[in-house]
Amino acid sequence: MAVKRISPTEAHDLMGLGYRYVDVRSVPEYEQGHAEGAVNAPLMHATGMGMAPNGEFTAVIAANFAKDAKLILACKAGGRSQRAAMVLEAAGFTELVEMRGGWSGEADGMGRLMEKGWSALGLPATTAPTLGGSWNELKMKA
Repeated sequence: MAVKRISPTEAHDLMGLGYRYVDVRSVPEYEQGHAEGAVNAPLMHATGMGMAPNGEFTAVIAANFAKDAKLILACKAGGRSQRAAMVLEAAGFTELVEMRGGWSGEADGMGRLMEKGWSALGLPATTAPTLGGSWNELKMKA
């Protein structure tokens, strides 16, 4: 089953209906700004050489959320969140949606903006970590 892709505005509306926003960007990206209420579970970790896969991603999500938890997966532009959705769907999660446009916006192969991101739309954002939602706090439950 394909995971449904939604806009940032739809994601904001779903948060009001009990969905949790899971920001799969790296810890430094999350700390620079994220959706209010978002938890941070990086699919990839920032390293001095770029990005490296986070081998704990699925286990930490499973330790913090039920398989039927309503989760919005989002990243910077949509690529990592699509991969995270595939990984979690394969792990048995059933109530996933993936946010097109991510934090910064989704561009086509020519660099043209296809979908505005959360921040560009002026949706509620913060740099303060969500209580209990930082990567370190999530890992402690795993």
